[in-house]
Amino acid sequence: MNEVVHRQGSFFGRRKGHKLRAHQADLVDNLLPHLSLAIDSAPPASLAELFEPPVDAVRLEIGFGGGEHLLAEAMAHPGTGFIGAEPYVNGMAKILARIEDQNIRNIRLFAGDAAELMAWVPAGSLARIDLIHPDPWPKRRHWKRRFVQDAMVEAMARALQPDGEFRFVSDIDSYNAWTLAHLLRAPSFDWTAERADDWRLPWPNYTMTRYGRKAEREGRRAAYLRFRRLAA
Repeated sequence: MNEVVHRQGSFFGRRKGHKLRAHQADLVDNLLPHLSLAIDSAPPASLAELFEPPVDAVRLEIGFGGGEHLLAEAMAHPGTGFIGAEPYVNGMAKILARIEDQNIRNIRLFAGDAAELMAWVPAGSLARIDLIHPDPWPKRRHWKRRFVQDAMVEAMARALQPDGEFRFVSDIDSYNAWTLAHLLRAPSFDWTAERADDWRLPWPNYTMTRYGRKAEREGRRAAYLRFRRLAA
């Protein structure tokens, strides 16, 4: 596996897997540029300006994989704009095919390091951030590669609007504990769970990803963690 480390050192892993089919490669070359965010210039005053027709709120999904959850959310909430960050080219090709097939207009894409995107978005510009089944980096020497770190929690707090949410799903107990520890010590966030089922069960209308279904078949239960951004 080839590893890529971006400027801020927060993304590790493959950027490309199996060879793209001809139509997939065409979508990456010709459709992706129209949907892709360029963060080498100043962001708009409002992220809603990135979408046409206009949207009422903007959400971010980090590492959307095959895109099942992101696509379902975008189709269920046409008045909301969605940004999907995914450095893996094959995942990007899959979602582009669905966007084209379904004529989805409220998704923008970022093919790079989500940490750089988080630093680019205006403060208080996101209504929600989703991190669904991220790579857990289970070996202790690799824990620094996990997306959830104190600095990233601070970055999410800056990017989220008051009462916005960070939602996290994982079937890896150690990563769930890690995430809880980082968010519970963050003064800007409050864990919303009031009873065990609040984290044992998916939230209403949750779209299970292909990886999530595989985990269930193999007997691994996920935790569904929700954290609310507190007002300053």
